[in-house]
Amino acid sequence: MNRRLCTLAAAAAMLGAVLLSACNDVKTELKTPVYKTSIKEDETRMSPFKSQFPDEYASYQKNNESEIMTVYKGSVPYHKNDNVNPLPAGYKYAQPYLKNLWLGYPFSFEYNEARGHTRAVEDFVNIDRINRYGADGKALMPTTCWNCKTPKMLTWHKEYGDKLWSMDANAFRGKDKIDAVDETINCANCHNPTNMELRLYSVPLKEWLQRSGQDWNKISRNEKRSLVCAQCHSEYYFTHKDNGPAAKPVFPWDDGKDPEDMYKYYMTHGAKDASGKSGPFVDFAHAVSKTPIIKMQHPDYEMFVDGPHGAAGVACADCHMQYQRVDGKKVSSHWMTAPLKDAEMRACRQCHADKTADFLRERVIYTQKKTFDQLLKAQEVSVRAHEAVRLAAEATDKAADYDALLKQAREMVRKGQLFWDYVSAENSVGFHNPAKSLETLMKSAEASQAAIDLACQAANYSIAPALVGDITKIVPPILNHSRKLMQSPEHLASHPWLKYLKPFPPAPQVWDGQNKLTSDAAK
Repeated sequence: MNRRLCTLAAAAAMLGAVLLSACNDVKTELKTPVYKTSIKEDETRMSPFKSQFPDEYASYQKNNESEIMTVYKGSVPYHKNDNVNPLPAGYKYAQPYLKNLWLGYPFSFEYNEARGHTRAVEDFVNIDRINRYGADGKALMPTTCWNCKTPKMLTWHKEYGDKLWSMDANAFRGKDKIDAVDETINCANCHNPTNMELRLYSVPLKEWLQRSGQDWNKISRNEKRSLVCAQCHSEYYFTHKDNGPAAKPVFPWDDGKDPEDMYKYYMTHGAKDASGKSGPFVDFAHAVSKTPIIKMQHPDYEMFVDGPHGAAGVACADCHMQYQRVDGKKVSSHWMTAPLKDAEMRACRQCHADKTADFLRERVIYTQKKTFDQLLKAQEVSVRAHEAVRLAAEATDKAADYDALLKQAREMVRKGQLFWDYVSAENSVGFHNPAKSLETLMKSAEASQAAIDLACQAANYSIAPALVGDITKIVPPILNHSRKLMQSPEHLASHPWLKYLKPFPPAPQVWDGQNKLTSDAAK
């Protein structure tokens, strides 16, 4: 081989080594350090970890500073439905029909962008979904709602067992029960404090692994680096009392993790009839269409696991907790954040070393735009489907098989909204799995359109003219709605759909965050 060819071969070998090393953390099983700490195994506070893991602790504190918006997402806690004057100022990618689609359920009161792990408890005790009114101080939501907010669930579940889940959420709200700063989501959610090995605190994920015949101790570390995230970044539901401990969280993955699989699962996990057979699971009945609806949570893991990165063996931590050098040491960043927030896109360029930061950012935004545009379209078809069923339910002109047709229409509304919400509630705006996201939104629109067709057929097409035209004129978005406004008959008369709600009785505010107000302050 001549000298020129030798030089080219050597250069190629060096380039190959560089590119391979860039993905080394993703594609190989890493040898992890072995720790022996002085921290107790049942520790739920974050502060004891500070002195022993100062670099990780310091990076975790960056989550307090992460109120940053990217093009389609971010961590500023703006109202996700507010398309008029949302936060941050000028942000235009809201979903204006969220309050319409969740009408009759606490998500219609307040639905905000999440700020991140360090703010989890603080935001939880201030969200309007958790009731703060009334002399009894009840949350009107179960303790299950705390499950992804704090490792204190380990302590509480040990004390109360499975009766914990159906206890009132406000029973654990006060400062005497939890430290909002020190006991928010932290090290103990993912690590055994005594040796820092990855562990599960999540009851639903532990039980899913058992149901599916998997042993945590035999799962690869790389898989664990995603599963500890899946403890919370997943869809789950609250068990109906006919099927086990009331309100216990369960992952609906027995038939698979795609929306079709979950839709099938939810057909048989609701209340039991007189014969003992379980009917469909239902979170709530929509106030206007009376459709039995399921609220998806945040199926990030289900979307990611068979997407381009998940299928290739990339772990959640590779992109959202990238490795960094601190004083010559290699540590995982515990600023759990979107790679887009880094101008250099370093998390992506660990593997995509041949691409510029600008190129990678534009590819992400391209995918998110395609997804978000279709998300809004599917959302509007879903709203039109609810309106079609409402009109059909009140129609006087009825087809011979009216009842059967209307029942089928409601089932298609339910399916269409579940599929739309699978994408809406997921946090990557399609990036975790572009193909699944677009296919799911297509199926959502198809199901919602089927609901419209069935409702029209049920009413002998007498309602069809009322459904033609701009949906924002037929059913305007509900931009303001809250528990306090539910006490106002004037508010409930301000929108055609709000008229289907019964007003709440006047009641004083008795909780302000974690503070129980005195009777004088509550007036």
